[in-house]
Amino acid sequence: MEELKSVEQFNELKKEERVVFMFTAGWCPDCRFVDPFLPMIEADYPEYTFVSVDRDEYIELCGELDVYGIPSFVAFSEGEETGRFVSKDRKTKEEIESFLNGLAS
Repeated sequence: MEELKSVEQFNELKKEERVVFMFTAGWCPDCRFVDPFLPMIEADYPEYTFVSVDRDEYIELCGELDVYGIPSFVAFSEGEETGRFVSKDRKTKEEIESFLNGLAS
């Protein structure tokens, strides 16, 4: 999964057709829980670009997007938010897939 390098990159990426930002942190055990199955999800949803956002590095961006729990997922298409799976709870592979399946295309 690509890692976000700057807020400017975030602003450019969200203008693309289908982008899912995953907000995470190295110290977050629930974030590490999803790591093993993220490559499978990326492979099963090739129509999306997945970008990892380090919550600690981009805390102001998280505040702007009302992302206070991690791991969380926020999807954009052509600059518009198309969905979010945001909470402090641990996410399962099935829950993430359900979120992706429910996004407007």
